[in-house]
This record gives sequence, C-alpha cells and structure tokens, in this order.
Amino acid sequence: MPKMSRIETAFCRSSAWGHFAGSVILPWALQGHDLSGDVLELGAGSGAAAAALLQRAPGIRLTVTDVDEGMVASARGRLARPGPQVEQADATALPFESASFDFVLSFLMLHHVLNWQAAIAEAARVLRPGGLLLGYDLTASPTAKLIHLIDRSPHRLLRPAELTVTARMEGLDMAVRTGLLHQVMRFHARK
Repeated sequence: MPKMSRIETAFCRSSAWGHFAGSVILPWALQGHDLSGDVLELGAGSGAAAAALLQRAPGIRLTVTDVDEGMVASARGRLARPGPQVEQADATALPFESASFDFVLSFLMLHHVLNWQAAIAEAARVLRPGGLLLGYDLTASPTAKLIHLIDRSPHRLLRPAELTVTARMEGLDMAVRTGLLHQVMRFHARK
C-alpha cells in the first residue's frame, strides 16, 4: 500500500488540519452516529481525528492504524497515554480477528489504497454483525485527479457507485452521498 506524498504528510501533521478535522470534518463524517464499544480507525495518519474522537466519545476502545511508520509515530505522540492502541497496519490485510469491532472508520484514506476493494473487504471482515463502517473520501473528480498528479501522490480515486457495489459484494448495506459539487463523498454501511 503506498504512502502519502511529502505534501500530504506535512498537511496531515499540521495543527490547522488537526483543528479543522476535529471540529468540522469529524462531525460531518460521523453523520450523526454516536460511537461506542470497539472502534477501529483505518489510515489514521497523525491521529487528528482520533484525538477528536476520544473527546467526543471518551468511553470507546479505539484502535488506530496507518501503514506509514512515520504517521504511526506521529499518532502515538499526539494521543495521550493511556490512550488508544496505535498500530502499523495495512488496511488490505488487517491483523485483527474477524468480528472484532463495532465501528470501522475511514477518513480520507481509501483513495490512497490502490486496491481499495481489499480494504473494504477487510473492514467488512473485522466488523461485528450489526456493526457500522463510516467515512468519507474524495471522488474521482477532475479536481482530485489534478491535485494528486501535481503532488505525485500514489492514488486510486473512487466513484460512489463503485464503492457501493464493492461494499454490497462484501455484505455491507452501503449508502453514499456526495457533496461540495461532487468532490467528496461520505458513506455509511451496516453489516
């Protein structure tokens, strides 16, 4: 699984992104769902959303993952001790038992996974029956394609219909909504 470009890495570690992610994006991405129980965040980057999640739902048992060892180190530094479990993990081959989590979260990371279908399959595998996959990502828009070509970031942008079909093939009842002139999408899928 590819890592983020230097530009994306710097952006993800910035305090401005941390504030914006926690105060604006997270509530929008959670779509009114209250988190409880065992929660897994895939591709958590520097832990900005995870820190905000712990403030919103301090009783959750949060596991935070990223494939990039530098991002894992940043997340460990950002998240207070005792805090969530932070692990280096590839979203396409998760090191967790099946049916381990009540919620799986994916915030702006699927487009970095060249085989994002495998990441959806893994999210479905680790969700408990009745569990929920929540997230948001960029759509395969001309703007997103241009941004990723300029920063030379490895990516594979998604189309909402492709995401829905893939999720349904994995036994997830997926709903997708686009926003910002179809530049982004948020999704939720129940197992």
